[in-house]
Amino acid sequence: MLEILYQDDDIVAVNKPANLAVHRSKFVGPDDAFLIDLLREQVEGKLHLAHRLDRATSGVLLVARSPEAAGQLGEQFMGRSVRKRYLAVVRGWPDPESGTIDYPLPGSRDTGPRRDATTDYKQLGTTEVDIALGRYDKQRYAFAVAEPRTGRFRQIRKHFAHIHHPIVGDSQHGRGDHNRLFKQYFSSHRLLLHAARLEFTHPVTGQPVAVNAGLDETWLRLLEQFAWKDAYETQIAAWKAAIP
Repeated sequence: MLEILYQDDDIVAVNKPANLAVHRSKFVGPDDAFLIDLLREQVEGKLHLAHRLDRATSGVLLVARSPEAAGQLGEQFMGRSVRKRYLAVVRGWPDPESGTIDYPLPGSRDTGPRRDATTDYKQLGTTEVDIALGRYDKQRYAFAVAEPRTGRFRQIRKHFAHIHHPIVGDSQHGRGDHNRLFKQYFSSHRLLLHAARLEFTHPVTGQPVAVNAGLDETWLRLLEQFAWKDAYETQIAAWKAAIP
């Protein structure tokens, strides 16, 4: 069963698990499960995707219950009025600890034209583990929040890779040796990128809506192991206290 975070007559928000494809595409196999099909088993009526998340990414996914609501939400996403916050674990400690990554990106094809792409980030915590890898006896990782200002294909993943702090578990843009380290020592077999919060205007009532998505078992275990739980809870409390 999918975790439904918010539901009314016009929209549904779910907490998408990692490694679950949102819908059918050329990138998934014919026997794979799809979120939109699973949701139709839980929610009556027609459903229309309002936006997308990468298969490997978990977190808030917004679905409309009519073409009109889907169109209005689509305009908000295209107009960049939807505020999106993601949590990530990255290799190394970003310097500076907060900033903006401004680096144009292509679409789904790397050979396509590049368009402006901007992501704000902030480091929430750091850890150093006594595991030798390559020429280093210890490895450094950071817990960060990222807020994309644009919506390019795999933007956050590509932006952190661009500043040489790839997201742990990213098989396309990350570091295979660090991904294997997390699998072997920390039982983490997923991309550590989570869509934690979505703020938007309700497509029918016009009221502000904020939806938060909790973390899965892998994330919660890592927060405890790296002493990041307090930083996480402080960040969530700050978001919930803000308007809307």
